[in-house]
Amino acid sequence: MSLAFSRPLHLEIAPLLLERSRTVFIDGEWLSGKGSTPIQAIDPSTSMAFARFAPASLEQVAAAAEAASKAFLSWRRSSGIERGRFLRSFASGLRDRKPDLVNLQMLNNGKPRIEAEIDIDDAAGTFDYYAELAETLDDERSKPVILGHDGFDGATYFEPIGPVGLIVAWNFPLVTTAWKLAPALAAGCTAVLKPSEFTSLAELVYGDIAAEIGLPAGVLNIIPGAGDIGAALCANQRLRKISFTGSNATGAQVMAAAAKRTIPVALELGGKSPIIILEDADISQAVEIAAAGIFYNCGQMCSATSRLLVSSKIADRFTDALVAKTKAIVVGGHDMPEAQMGPLTTEAQFTKVKTTFETARSTDLHCLTGGEVREARGGFFVEPTVYRDVPVEHPIWREEIFGPVLAINEFGSTEEAILMSNDTEFGLAATVVGSDPDEANAVAEQLDAGHVWVNCPQIIFPNTAWGGFKASGIGRELGPWGLDAYRAVKHLTRAT
Repeated sequence: MSLAFSRPLHLEIAPLLLERSRTVFIDGEWLSGKGSTPIQAIDPSTSMAFARFAPASLEQVAAAAEAASKAFLSWRRSSGIERGRFLRSFASGLRDRKPDLVNLQMLNNGKPRIEAEIDIDDAAGTFDYYAELAETLDDERSKPVILGHDGFDGATYFEPIGPVGLIVAWNFPLVTTAWKLAPALAAGCTAVLKPSEFTSLAELVYGDIAAEIGLPAGVLNIIPGAGDIGAALCANQRLRKISFTGSNATGAQVMAAAAKRTIPVALELGGKSPIIILEDADISQAVEIAAAGIFYNCGQMCSATSRLLVSSKIADRFTDALVAKTKAIVVGGHDMPEAQMGPLTTEAQFTKVKTTFETARSTDLHCLTGGEVREARGGFFVEPTVYRDVPVEHPIWREEIFGPVLAINEFGSTEEAILMSNDTEFGLAATVVGSDPDEANAVAEQLDAGHVWVNCPQIIFPNTAWGGFKASGIGRELGPWGLDAYRAVKHLTRAT
């Protein structure tokens, strides 16, 4: 397929990562995509395409699932030590390609360089972490169980679930994949990966690494494509579990498809996360944490702390400082090394945030700064935005926006702050900022959220749990819980 590029000269990226004639990885081989509708890779800083490639076909989805199923027969019997070596090689492969992958993230996602660098480090670190866990599994495969009855004993075995389907989002390519792929392989599962159609090129590197390190054929298969490919993956009879990261609307479809076959699912979905600024909070620290929580990655985080609750006793001082911080943020594309916030990644997300601004104006929300798109730049740029005194029933307070849009309200007591924080259909994450660590911890313990940061930015370590309550999803990723998500319990009762 011929490729027409509009590529910035200042971003050096290995041609192999962009000029791919074969973009489907099945049973250890690169194949030409047989999908009928080409996918365009878009540079959100310019809204122009820089690459085009053919996605997988429905027949290739079936072939990938079959390859994973066949490979599972031997991969499940491999040792944890062996699987750990492969995982460490994945980490090394990512680090070896870091300069190219950083530039590709900047080009395809619109991330500032520092954010793109963090992504590669996080993905590699995840593979290293699960390599360590994999290396312990040989000694922990079975555990004796005392049954308390003469003539019988028992044992519990931990077995890999089987071939799994992994569907990942576009906001953190490579990272969300590592969160799924590393524990799946560590547990002894084989995988079929469907990357987002918006950011597939970075994800294809996993196939390059798999081939380079000699990963057995069929253990990892990659099938880029749009929603039809994801639907076919969910419906395939050979897969025993689906793990999905993305929107609640698509997550409901994934869950419905899995329900038809009564197979397990893991869903990492949306959020409308609160950040609570207590009365004794250090203003400068609180401003830094609040700004990072909503403006990092242009607000395109399911964990974005987009509902801010501040004590009425410090609300004016805090808000003034936050607005000053927000106005100072440098918004720009990959042509601006000083940029602190890039564009939104997709046109659809740009349209959604633009509509949010229009809704705010039509309902007379109090906009302290921002609230406008920057169409003159030619890309998907929006202003970092802060609204104050947002009614708690307003859509901007209650609905996930997935953009750099912060809504502020005040509280009179910590009890009120906790009630307001928990008054949401979501429960993914939260942040508490206060000078008294005991009080801040006490507040954190009462929040309905899967992960709470106390006096720190949104750092996610690979040995911590990730996942939410309520409509924010099902299951947990990362940590030992991420490994357990790909293992099943088998019990043996034996006569003695």
